[in-house]
This record gives sequence, structure tokens and C-alpha cells, in this order.
Amino acid sequence: MTISAKEAIERVERQQKRIKRQNEHIKEYYDRVSVTLPKKTKERIQAQGLTVNGYINALVLEDLKKREGKNASASDVPFID
Repeated sequence: MTISAKEAIERVERQQKRIKRQNEHIKEYYDRVSVTLPKKTKERIQAQGLTVNGYINALVLEDLKKREGKNASASDVPFID
């Protein structure tokens, strides 16, 4: 199936708009943090069937809840797989 140049351009424009909306949502509702881990840590986390982002989110939020005297809940963790 081939598409016309016009259809291809429209698809690219829709995709760019979707990405822009997603990035705006993330910017408004989330903080971005860079983490440096020892070599092979990423592979060890993924070997457990987890995403690095989900794993770090779960650990950080669980620890904060404990420190703040609240019970941690898996439903509080975004991006967990």
C-alpha cells in the first residue's frame, strides 16, 4: 500500500502534534531527573522484568511515603510495568 505525499505529510504533522501534546503534559505534571548508575545496573533491573523508570519511581515513592509516615501504594507509582 502506497500513500500519497500529501497523506505522508499529514501523518507526520499529526505525529508531531501528538508528541508536542505529550511533552506538554509531561512538563506540567512530572519532574525530570537524571540518574547515573553503575555499569550493568540497567541490565540487572530489566532482567527482573521491570523498566528502569518504573523501578526507580517505585523505590523513591515508597521511601518517601515511609519517611513521611504514610503507607506506600502501587497505584501511586506512574509508569510501572
